[in-house]
Amino acid sequence: MKKYSILIVLLVTLISCNSSASKKQPQDLAKSVVSKVPVGTLDVVVEMQLSPGNLAVSNQGRLFTSIHPTRKGNVQLLEIVGDKFIPFPNKEMQSTATTTSNEKFDTPLGIVFDNKDRLWLVDVGLNIGKTRVFAYDINTKEELYRFDVPEALAPNTGFVQDLAIDEINDFVYLADAVNTGIIVIDIKKQSFRKIVDLPSMQYEDIDMVIDNKVQHYLGNPIRISVDPITISKDRETLYYGAMNSTKWYKLPTKIIREDASDEEIIKQIALVGEKPICDGAATDDEGNHYFTNVQEYSISKLSKNGTLSTLKQHAYFDWPDNIRIYKDWLYITSNQINKTVEFTGTEDLAIKPYRILKLKFK
Repeated sequence: MKKYSILIVLLVTLISCNSSASKKQPQDLAKSVVSKVPVGTLDVVVEMQLSPGNLAVSNQGRLFTSIHPTRKGNVQLLEIVGDKFIPFPNKEMQSTATTTSNEKFDTPLGIVFDNKDRLWLVDVGLNIGKTRVFAYDINTKEELYRFDVPEALAPNTGFVQDLAIDEINDFVYLADAVNTGIIVIDIKKQSFRKIVDLPSMQYEDIDMVIDNKVQHYLGNPIRISVDPITISKDRETLYYGAMNSTKWYKLPTKIIREDASDEEIIKQIALVGEKPICDGAATDDEGNHYFTNVQEYSISKLSKNGTLSTLKQHAYFDWPDNIRIYKDWLYITSNQINKTVEFTGTEDLAIKPYRILKLKFK
């Protein structure tokens, strides 16, 4: 009789435990679903045979990339959907060696979304000799804006390759890495100006060294001026620096919007902190900055308190070109640009595939 009593007690206990476990299961499952991916996790988003230039991620997570002009093919701007590469806005806007024209893309590079989810891009215009800026509605594929930057501000000897958008006040900021300066477009007034401050915008006379080799471009040690350019969440501060520079600067945008003189604007430029030699940068909503450290195969972080550190180093960061932020991830193109003919002087030494990566940063 005792044996049966013990068995009954054990059975009741097991049923009770199973019942409790089943009641807790949804909560436990929810906890496992929302468990965080560790900061520093690096994932491959997509591998490509075409060489990505700059990427942009929409508010809904749609991914776009330009194709780098140094390896131009028959397509210049793509939306990536899974493993499919779809010309954007259509095939007709893409150009080939025989169809280059003012009505098609030529050599777009910098692309970015504003907070209205409009896709902006700057077309360097290496073949047509003209810098143009476009904005698109990615749902309708309608061209919302087109600006042809005056030649006096962006001559065909320049290289305007990065941009920042202020959709609150309707301004566009462009970085010219060769004819040093920041070009400002007032969308409402349809006007243009260029701000030049050589001490903060021009390159430092320092070598870029990768794998113990000084990098050359077209036969000369590479020297590139203002290239990465970003803007604060409230659009009140513009950040920038030269590629060949160890300094990151800031400039209040209000004084630009008020049409102050160059002299007054330049007085407001201030040093933010140190940065690595880099090709791309991004600024998060908290005021931290992230850089593509091309020399060290890494991503660097300049915190809002002024501390520069390495966020992640990896062999896949083989010339990390640009960074865009989407939720808790940094999206990064890796394109081995330093292995192109323009750098090597002989042949393209890149080993495919090229990659788009994402790095968990918070």
